[in-house]
Amino acid sequence: MKAGIVGLPNVGKSTLFNALTRSRKAEAANYPFCTIDPNVGVVTVPDDRLAVLQKIARTSVIIPAAIEFVDIAGLVAGASKGEGLGNQFLANIREVDAIVQVVRCFEDSDIIHNMGSIDPVRDIEVVTTELVLADLDAVTKRIEKTQKKARGGDKEAQAELVLLEKLSPHLNEGKTANILPATPEEKALMTHFQLLTAKPVLFACNVAESDLATAEQNPFVQKVADYVRTHHDAAYVPISAKIEAELIDLSPDEAKEFLRDLGVTDSGVSNLIRASYKLLGLQTYFTAGEKEVRAWTIHVGWKAPQAAGVIHTDFEKGFIKAEVVSYADLSSLGSVAAAREAGKYRLEGKEYVFQDGDVALFRFNN
Repeated sequence: MKAGIVGLPNVGKSTLFNALTRSRKAEAANYPFCTIDPNVGVVTVPDDRLAVLQKIARTSVIIPAAIEFVDIAGLVAGASKGEGLGNQFLANIREVDAIVQVVRCFEDSDIIHNMGSIDPVRDIEVVTTELVLADLDAVTKRIEKTQKKARGGDKEAQAELVLLEKLSPHLNEGKTANILPATPEEKALMTHFQLLTAKPVLFACNVAESDLATAEQNPFVQKVADYVRTHHDAAYVPISAKIEAELIDLSPDEAKEFLRDLGVTDSGVSNLIRASYKLLGLQTYFTAGEKEVRAWTIHVGWKAPQAAGVIHTDFEKGFIKAEVVSYADLSSLGSVAAAREAGKYRLEGKEYVFQDGDVALFRFNN
């Protein structure tokens, strides 16, 4: 699963990408389009539960969950008509599963804003408008193609046309596809349209170093918070890309001390990764033994055989039962034996829906 980092030029996208991936893969410079080809990085998902399970399992090996982030070129007004790197930008967004939009919430006369002033809500609207216009163009073309099939009695085409004709005026009002009132069946059908604004969105509010500890009081962040709740039904995460980039070369203990001196307890990058993981509809279950403790990534709502399948396809095909204990029970009781005695260790069948934090062992036929 991939999350694409987007935004206007010079808002801190590449700096944030470098911080997320603890690398210097993306060129971060004070001019538009310093990112031309998208950079891709695999990022581990911070999870304090792994260290606790490591002690219980008495192993030295921990393997965390991971997701991909893609640093996409900066967008400018007119991208939907090919302005700037518009066509490439839109094509790159189609390849990701969710969007992290970086918005600038800091003043700095040394860093040029391509629109001349700092206004994060305007910046969000510029990006959103270009994505909506691209979607409207795609929907209009699809309507023309689908009408012929629908007239010929094609039931699938008729259902598609009904949805497309709901989408067209909705997009025409500047609204994104992900907030269209739609049935579960329509939402499933919409995935075939590959609309840019149907993707889930998270807003990263890039604040100055001096504002990190009090980011929620930053007037720019407050404007973003009000706007995205009203217009996008989306979450936001305050972050200082500059600080996070400075943490790249520090050890975990040094980074914690550095953040404490700034008045914060956790890295903004950690919060952003966790929020992006959730945005992608993902959750974690664990396997824990003497060999290793490992976090496995699954979609929310997956049943036991599907969860087993991420370890190996044979586990899904030959699934018999899952031995399951919740992380909360295992960590409070301290061992699998204690969890068994307390009746918290259980056998689950094929219809069991895995929960975030489940610790599992699978029984299967070879």
